[in-house]
Amino acid sequence: MRSDLVVIGLGYVGLPLALEACRSGLTVTGLDRDAETVARLTAGTSHIGDVADDEVAAMRAAGFTATADEGVLADAAAVVVCVPTPLSAHSGPDLAMVEAACAAVSRQLRPGTLVVLESTTYPGTTDEVVRPILERSGLRAGTDFHLAFSPERVDPGNKHFGIKNTPKIVGGYTPDCTAAACALYGKFVDTVVQAGGTREAEMAKLIENTYRHVNIALVNEMAVFCHELGIDLWDAIACASTKPFGFQAFRPGPGVGGHCIPIDPNYLAHKVRTLGYPFRMVELAQEINTRMPRYVVERAQQLLDRAGKTLSGARVLLLGVTYKADVADQRETSARPVARRLRALGAHVAFHDPYVSQWEVDGAPVSAAPDLPQALMEADLVILLQQHRCYDLDEIAHHAPLLLDTRGSAPARAHVELL
Repeated sequence: MRSDLVVIGLGYVGLPLALEACRSGLTVTGLDRDAETVARLTAGTSHIGDVADDEVAAMRAAGFTATADEGVLADAAAVVVCVPTPLSAHSGPDLAMVEAACAAVSRQLRPGTLVVLESTTYPGTTDEVVRPILERSGLRAGTDFHLAFSPERVDPGNKHFGIKNTPKIVGGYTPDCTAAACALYGKFVDTVVQAGGTREAEMAKLIENTYRHVNIALVNEMAVFCHELGIDLWDAIACASTKPFGFQAFRPGPGVGGHCIPIDPNYLAHKVRTLGYPFRMVELAQEINTRMPRYVVERAQQLLDRAGKTLSGARVLLLGVTYKADVADQRETSARPVARRLRALGAHVAFHDPYVSQWEVDGAPVSAAPDLPQALMEADLVILLQQHRCYDLDEIAHHAPLLLDTRGSAPARAHVELL
């Protein structure tokens, strides 16, 4: 049966996209190489937090199928590629999954098909990497098939903005390609924004994440010297936020996590380096944000020292090990390098997170604390890494003997210190 849309990659981006397309009445097929993901979706079970089991059931009732068989691509009117784009071992772009997905599309490509890349990457990827792979089919982009780039803007855990009401940027290889992609997304997205081309659409995504990356690095560096100067940076940011123009508040933390901020700006830095010079702003931001977990451990060590204890042998409880609040997503979480450093210095590390039942660092399990009040009282030091809404900060501050708050939200107490 012909599909209106095949979504390749059924993760944090692809599955919500497929869900919204199903809701609009499109016939959607999901293609994923992970057999377990396919089996779970076929059984009506979701594997990501933003899509509930009953929503998967509704998708199935609307005709959605999940498969690992690339043959479904041959009967697709449109294909959207939503596979991960991690960093390589040398911190450069790793497009292996994009290339593999596009090779599969190329083997099945038919005239008139629309192919859209949503995976975040450096400017030029759609034209320089994706197009040549697709054209191995013997078909030509812009003539025989449509090709476009549309950056994903998924924010895991966001209850206000999703696929439908987040404006969708689309840039095509040709104006006709742009029109075809806009027509597709216009069926299930409220607002579609046309970019000048694929490179402009690719760049738009990197501007968004680089902006956040650099500004987070700014306040993270401020947190370090404000502590030494005796300045409450959190209060200063709150005061600055009262200005009704020309300022947007960013706040420090134990590092940056998720797929976007720690990874995507490196794709842009890679592209700039091909011009023969570095993207110094991004590289400096990466250096600052990457060293924040070590700084958290340094502050933990200072707190224990002042209490007459040593970090070696201390019982340290980490609260919140996901990369952001109120989600189960642990991708690139800063909790992992914090735990790694604490262990290296001899601390006994445990964790509590309402969204994570089991957690390991470098293959070694970290002890879970099922009874939070008891774990707080038994710890020598508690570090709040992620402020989940369900955490009662008054209770945490009351029971913890020492509390290092990396989120600036705990009540003022003699034994509580802000990052």
